[in-house]
Amino acid sequence: MEIAEHIETLEREGRLLVAAAESAGTGAAVPTCPGWRVRDLLRHTGMVHRWAAAFVAEGHTSYHADEGEPDLDGAELLGWFRAGHRRLVDTLTAAPADVVCWSFLPAPSSLAFWARRQAHETTVHRADAESARDGTADAVAAIAPEFAVDGIDELLLAFHAREKSRVRTDRPRVLRVRATDTGTVWTVRLSSGPPVSERGETADADCELAGPAARLYLSLWNRQPFPSVTGDESPAALWREKSAVTWR
Repeated sequence: MEIAEHIETLEREGRLLVAAAESAGTGAAVPTCPGWRVRDLLRHTGMVHRWAAAFVAEGHTSYHADEGEPDLDGAELLGWFRAGHRRLVDTLTAAPADVVCWSFLPAPSSLAFWARRQAHETTVHRADAESARDGTADAVAAIAPEFAVDGIDELLLAFHAREKSRVRTDRPRVLRVRATDTGTVWTVRLSSGPPVSERGETADADCELAGPAARLYLSLWNRQPFPSVTGDESPAALWREKSAVTWR
């Protein structure tokens, strides 16, 4: 996907997120994030938006700590979120293509990294906000299959390729992920080290997760149940137990 497409998605998803949050109310529980209320979701995502924008706008070339979450609630919190989301979208839109700043996953450029990462960050949290509004993770607005495939790529080929991934097993296993609507397939080799993932059916699988790309995207981010699990279910259970990506 192009940078402009990621920025356009980020803008739309942020608007959907805050609309769902406002409808649910900041005190509503977030079913997809046990223990969180909508206020926690808005504080976290708004903080991340400001943190990301600072790298691009200020050109930090090494890690720069976030500014923390505000002690805001209600309409004031909603307004704060909207302002930070607008700042991030405007910063990415105005940034030169060759801007250089810190990032933490492989990407063609710093700008490509931050546009992609924040588009997916915001989309997953939009699903969280809609789960709070609707009381279920199943009734989320559409996610384009191509964008979902891009997000699965980011999660499997980048996030969980890092040493900090906890998806590990002493007994090597192979997990297949198959998007039934796009025909995209990933092979994930699980071992005592970080998962090694690649596109295609490159090894015999012990377990296969299959379903529409958008459903797989949300289920791999632990927002929905897996659409279909065949074969040995233990790799799927391992993913569910160990794959959560935490802020700290």
